[in-house]
Amino acid sequence: MKNIIVLGAGMVGSAIAIDLTKNHQVTLTDFNQAVLDKVKNKCNLLSTQLLDVTNKEQLQATIKKFDLVVCAVPGFLGFETLKLIIEAERNVIDISFFPENSLELDALAKEKNVTAIVDCGVAPGMDNVILGYYNKKMKLTDFECLVGGLPKVKKWPFSYKAPFSPIDVIEEYTRPARYVEHSQMITREPLTDCEYIDFDKVGTLESFNSDGLRSIIFTMPHIPNMKEKTLRYPGHVEYIRVLKEAGFFNTEKVEVDGAMVSPLDFTSKILFNEWKLGETEEELTVMRITLKGENIHGQIEEVVYNLHDEYCQETQTSSMARTTGYTATAAANIFLEGLFVEKGVFPPELVGKHQVCFDYFMSHLKERNIHYVKTSRIV
Repeated sequence: MKNIIVLGAGMVGSAIAIDLTKNHQVTLTDFNQAVLDKVKNKCNLLSTQLLDVTNKEQLQATIKKFDLVVCAVPGFLGFETLKLIIEAERNVIDISFFPENSLELDALAKEKNVTAIVDCGVAPGMDNVILGYYNKKMKLTDFECLVGGLPKVKKWPFSYKAPFSPIDVIEEYTRPARYVEHSQMITREPLTDCEYIDFDKVGTLESFNSDGLRSIIFTMPHIPNMKEKTLRYPGHVEYIRVLKEAGFFNTEKVEVDGAMVSPLDFTSKILFNEWKLGETEEELTVMRITLKGENIHGQIEEVVYNLHDEYCQETQTSSMARTTGYTATAAANIFLEGLFVEKGVFPPELVGKHQVCFDYFMSHLKERNIHYVKTSRIV
């Protein structure tokens, strides 16, 4: 039994902390005591502690006594927090969706003799794990990931609820989307190249460009075609594009009745109420990963993994928290059980390439009733 600290008691961080108590001693931290108390009421095996991760001295002093750190802070805090953890010579599993390139911290992690497994969610996360595994088995030419978290009940106008901060969602709608086409990196505007795609149990969804490839642009440069697209219910993109084009996502402040206000801050405040996912509100996660290339028999094979996961009534845990958080707990156990011990910064594709790690991820998630269903065909 190891001693683990989880930074961030949001929907995903709390799910991670509760799951890890099955095998470890876990301390959950946050800057909000009320949030910590609520999670503690769900799982009395947890220890809790107030902690402000922006306080460098407090953070590094606190994490020193733990065997492993799991970082589940909001994206805008993620990179700097990860850097501070590595500087403190603590091994870490990270799920914070920050815009910076985590591989920039690889040299520091090696210098500090630290293992940092990053982007350990559903996407980025499990799509990377699957890609890394098949990159070892096939000569891949194509990779595509379609993914989205959706409310079970659609409410006009957005038909969307966010299991995390609206500002992190808006980041998906404003950050330029990078793709790889014919071995060239292409940058497109987000919310473009919309397509309608059918999914079992859900029906027709709308896919659009988003910047989800992240590390694999750099770790898998030999794959000539790679793309990631976000899924929403049809109609969502049009409403978001109206807000974007009208300036509601701008960061430059404007004067309103003598006060300087950022349109983005105002929009986030409004959308927080509109998009806030209720504590027991049912939602689902849909993902389709498609890989194509030459298999060991010299045939062109297409491999598809489909995920459909829903809110868990038994544990009262959202699907997005389950599919994201339990990927992170799998990575934590993979490290703590000595199945992956390399030093440096490792996105999931560099962990999943190992058969033993890939199998562990899949079985760990299956035990928690999260199923990646595989189909394949020769094309």
